[in-house]
Amino acid sequence: MKNIVKTLVLALAIAGVTASAAQAADFKPRIIRFGYGLADDSNQGRAVKFFAEDLAKRSGGKMKAKGFANASLGGDVQMQNALIGGAQEMMVGSTATLVGIVKDFGVYDLPFLFANETEADTVLDGPFGQKLAARLQDKGLVGLVYWENGFRNLTNTKRPITRLEDMQGVKLRVMQNPVYIDMFNSFGANAVPLPFSELFTALETKTVDGQENPVNTIQSSKFYEVQKYLSITKHVYSPWIVIASKKWWDGLNANEKKALQESALAARDFERKDSRAAAVKAVEYLKSKGMQVSVVSDHEVGRMRDKAKPAFDKFAADGGAEVVKDLQAELAKLRK
Repeated sequence: MKNIVKTLVLALAIAGVTASAAQAADFKPRIIRFGYGLADDSNQGRAVKFFAEDLAKRSGGKMKAKGFANASLGGDVQMQNALIGGAQEMMVGSTATLVGIVKDFGVYDLPFLFANETEADTVLDGPFGQKLAARLQDKGLVGLVYWENGFRNLTNTKRPITRLEDMQGVKLRVMQNPVYIDMFNSFGANAVPLPFSELFTALETKTVDGQENPVNTIQSSKFYEVQKYLSITKHVYSPWIVIASKKWWDGLNANEKKALQESALAARDFERKDSRAAAVKAVEYLKSKGMQVSVVSDHEVGRMRDKAKPAFDKFAADGGAEVVKDLQAELAKLRK
């Protein structure tokens, strides 16, 4: 009997080793260039590092993601094109710059859309967000998961912005996205579309007076060195999306794809928790660096919302009516 047990244990052990060896063999040594726009010590950078470490564990060290911070591989649009061409493997960037590839991504940039982070998470991670991400495949990209950039706020050097009228004549850098351009022009600002990689220099040289980004980005990009006034408007909730080159993705086997998807999801959960904790501290940090912070009242936010409605309507009229209707239906279900 003892000999039978020993034989069974030995057989199971051999089977386990064989299975582990087979699984390890499913992962090929790969270097993954993972580009992003912010600094390596930003919430974006920390999440890319988390992703790389998690993926290494899942692949037995075979799949090595190397982060490239500070837009060193190019701005979002350049990296998207590199992914489509197969010259780069992965990136995380704004959904706003994908509108030139899939126009409906502009729906996420509509003003005052999400009331809070819970609404955003539910929509992005649910059927609506996944269906929109899946549309990238026909364009040469694979949308893996949404991370959080956060609610966007205004900074400038001219004056505190506490009312709609305070934006009059402010040269404001915006993303290269028609929704943003229309929205801020409707507020009375002069919207200037520029890549993020050029923004600090544009602020420093006073090519533009101000910009709009989440407080974490304002801190990590050191905009407090070249900006005086911060206005908490939360005018747009801005997601990031982790995308891969479809040319590269199609060359991976099932286990490699599974590991990448699982690591992207784990990094999403880490990034959102980290980002939200950091945002709480960021405002106090920016104050300590000399920024004057104003919280725009609900009344003034309401005026901005009303003023931005034409940008909303224009997006719908320019072919976005169906995606707006679908998103509003999802939000209506959540708010019941």
